[in-house]
Amino acid sequence: MKKKILALVMSAVIAIPTLSFVGCSSKESADMVIIGAGGAGLAAAVQAKQDGVKNIVVLEKMPLVGGNTNRASSGINGAETKFQEEKGIKDSVQTMIDDTMKGGHNKNNPELVKKLAEDSKGSIDWITSLGGDLSDVGRMGGASVDRCHRPTGGAAVGAHLVDTLKKAAEKEEVDVRLWNKAQEVVLDKEGKVSGVKATNKEGKEYVINTKAVVVTAGGFSANSELVVKYNENLKGFATTNHNGATGDAIPMLEKLSADFVDMKEIQTHPTVVPEKAVMIAETVRGNGAILVNKEGKRFFNELDTRDAVSKAILSQPDKISYIVFDDGLRKGLKQAEEYFNMGLVTEGENIEDLATKLNMDGATLKATIEKYNGFVAAGKDADFGRTSMKKELKEGKFYAIPVAPAVHHTMGGVKINTNAEVINTTGDAIPGLFAAGEVTGGVHGANRLGGNALADIIAYGRTAGNSAANFIKK
Repeated sequence: MKKKILALVMSAVIAIPTLSFVGCSSKESADMVIIGAGGAGLAAAVQAKQDGVKNIVVLEKMPLVGGNTNRASSGINGAETKFQEEKGIKDSVQTMIDDTMKGGHNKNNPELVKKLAEDSKGSIDWITSLGGDLSDVGRMGGASVDRCHRPTGGAAVGAHLVDTLKKAAEKEEVDVRLWNKAQEVVLDKEGKVSGVKATNKEGKEYVINTKAVVVTAGGFSANSELVVKYNENLKGFATTNHNGATGDAIPMLEKLSADFVDMKEIQTHPTVVPEKAVMIAETVRGNGAILVNKEGKRFFNELDTRDAVSKAILSQPDKISYIVFDDGLRKGLKQAEEYFNMGLVTEGENIEDLATKLNMDGATLKATIEKYNGFVAAGKDADFGRTSMKKELKEGKFYAIPVAPAVHHTMGGVKINTNAEVINTTGDAIPGLFAAGEVTGGVHGANRLGGNALADIIAYGRTAGNSAANFIKK
């Protein structure tokens, strides 16, 4: 009966098939244990299964899989992909490296960035091979070319990616345990991984003896105390993250003398609806929307890096901005309908009507939009240097959504190498311990580019699964 109830809860939360669950005993064994069933954890599990690991247990403290990946909307970056080639988009691994390093203010670990970019094409191909649709390609802030892949029509990528990975994990018969929380990673006398202590959904403790552990427990943006501990300037900020992103792995890894990097580097997403914590995807701006302040004026390059756009919004009156777009953009971007369905959008029959509803001067807003349309026609933004301007805003009704920055991504985390091995404070890899995704640091430096989070979780999730599999075989 409990299994049936759990299946109903899961199908109501996310409409994809549930995975099988195995009962817990006080002590058991597995070849590999993965802590966290977000995108990185599922990718690691599927890759390890493909590499021949038979018995894999995935521990997930939340009542559903996916973590923050469920909320990802913009896309996943990939360079030199077949979908770029089909659309005539010229890109290169080196260009992706350059964009990522520049976006991270060169605080990134260059070797980790190089691997991210080199593996990105394979990540797109791998997800596609599992049945995913990443055929649409757009541009995110800080990118010099279109490389952000998403489903046909620009639909939100996160739930689709989780759906794809979850089905693959189910097919591979991965043992995923919801409401099961890892408490401790156990090392033997030689300092090698030997097990994981956990509690099941009834709160009963048990131990899994294992040869390898992959930590994919996510970041800590939903833990306001930790956020302020590392960056006091973010006190009082809302977050875009799900409420399970609390950084539980940090003390767990600290006990193992794991090293950490870039912990103070916490990113705010510039376009989040105030008081509702709903993130407006970067694809809306990427597809042509503009930002205006309460006076109806543009004030910055909408597709600059997230930290720069956030800072610009915070310098505006009341620290707020509006995303403005028209029917042309609405028709060309599927995920835009979500914002209408949630009642977040102010609608105007024309520019002046929209301005009236926003308590703006109609002449000012109209002049702003007409000037921007002139830049689109000329192919040059003479005011703020925006290089990607998809279309003029002049079709049908006009719309606006209020936005302000909110805590979005923690770039800092446990230190890893390009094999996704966890590095301790003496600079050595901890035998049998691997990590991937937002729990790690070094990939994104001081600022993450849109589309690189999903590129990170797939590239390093797969790497962690593969490295753990090779470790087990040895």
